[in-house]
Amino acid sequence: MKEFLGFLFSKAGMTIVAVLLEIAWLVFMTYNLSSYYWLVSSILHLLSIIIVLLILNDNRRSSSKVSWIILIMLFPVLGGLVYAFVFFNVKTSSYLKKITDSTKRVSKIYASNNSLLNEIEDKEVKTQMNYLVNYAKFPIYKNSHFTYYKSGEDGYPSIKESLKKAKKYIFLEYFIINENDTMWKEIHEILKEKVNNGVEVRLIYDAVGSISCTSAYFHKKLEKEGIKCLKFNPIIPFITLAINNRDHRKMIVVDGKVAYSGGINIADEYINTKKRFGYWKDNVFKIEGTSVESYILMFLEIWNALKEKDNNLSKFIEEEKELDSKGYIIPFSDSPLDKEYVGKSVYLNMINNSKEYLYITSPYLIIDTDVIESLTLASKRGVDVRIITPAIPDKKLVFLLTRSYYHELIKGGVKIYEYTPGFIHSKMMVSDNKIATIGSFNLDSRSLYLSFECGTLLYNVDSIKDIKKDIDEIIKVSREIKHKETNRNILTRLCTSILRLFAPLL
Repeated sequence: MKEFLGFLFSKAGMTIVAVLLEIAWLVFMTYNLSSYYWLVSSILHLLSIIIVLLILNDNRRSSSKVSWIILIMLFPVLGGLVYAFVFFNVKTSSYLKKITDSTKRVSKIYASNNSLLNEIEDKEVKTQMNYLVNYAKFPIYKNSHFTYYKSGEDGYPSIKESLKKAKKYIFLEYFIINENDTMWKEIHEILKEKVNNGVEVRLIYDAVGSISCTSAYFHKKLEKEGIKCLKFNPIIPFITLAINNRDHRKMIVVDGKVAYSGGINIADEYINTKKRFGYWKDNVFKIEGTSVESYILMFLEIWNALKEKDNNLSKFIEEEKELDSKGYIIPFSDSPLDKEYVGKSVYLNMINNSKEYLYITSPYLIIDTDVIESLTLASKRGVDVRIITPAIPDKKLVFLLTRSYYHELIKGGVKIYEYTPGFIHSKMMVSDNKIATIGSFNLDSRSLYLSFECGTLLYNVDSIKDIKKDIDEIIKVSREIKHKETNRNILTRLCTSILRLFAPLL
């Protein structure tokens, strides 16, 4: 039932419901109000045309516009209502407006490290960092350590160790928590012990991401134990309006000294104590030092918007201590509430500035024209572009969509690999042995346009070679997809074309 409700209130679920109601409407009109059918139909089509004109006048990405326009013109009765339900309320929902206001407040607290840009000698990298620092307003840090763990099970012991050492506070923010799994039970025991010792513990989890693996009262049980808890954007049928924007971030902050992020959620498949879709290939990274500040503020911008207000945010930030560190780090986040697609911009800047190689891992590959053109153009410039996706899918429809992009990418010179041992969930991009980004962003419409996400850009950090080495090892156990394998018959091309058309709605 939980999985059904999660699907029902997704865009795909609402679209299916709209189509069924459209058919029911037509049947009802035909048999009961036939004399008024053309009048009512004309009015509804006129309203659909007005909504289409509003969509055309919006500055939202063009691929999404086309999908919505076709949906509305095919199903004028309820297609427009689905659009309004998904998008208009993003602008009017008080729930999301609180986050927008909180983000503005938090952005004023970020330290200004613009002077570090003058130390960057590489012109292409400097332009990338200039975008994040001066436009997206995320600070650049130098005094930090970065540790890369190539799997969930490698990083998990370090996470538990840091949690056990907490003296002041623990922040956790996750898309998925499975309360029945060993991973959560072990973390839960540590959190309860820390609360009993006077440590403040705060937890944010996404209501839809965790809908099938947590009880409806999970957050209330934690509150009774002293763990402060926020269930992000819960679904309340016919009341919840802003259901489409989810919190897809994954992060832990301990005492302002250490932060963890990467691809893993809190469930046993992420540390491979439970098998789903073969071996679950993921990653974790640890940050120590001044750059932890950005992860503190990312967490607090949502917490202070929806749970409680901290009048003095600086109390969570540790005093700077000198570290023997190399390179530069910019943690960054993305919000669907503004019209700035930070994650996509970071990816495009890396693709466009690559010189020798560009390696990408992503569990999903649902991309629009500008990303496709940038990837193929990089290949045509002589860049070795490689993308690794799963061989074993977790979502068959998304897997079919992912494979539908292979043909034009391979034709453009991009090399595509499928990870044969199982499901690759890590989200990484590394280029030219000098720059990398890693975090929660998938290469799909939902991550790049609709969800709250977080990531970290690295330049000349020693761990970049560990990321590159890990991807090299992934490629060794992956199968390269040849262009002839992507040739499809007319029926298959027609089906995938339809799926591609509605990909932004999934």
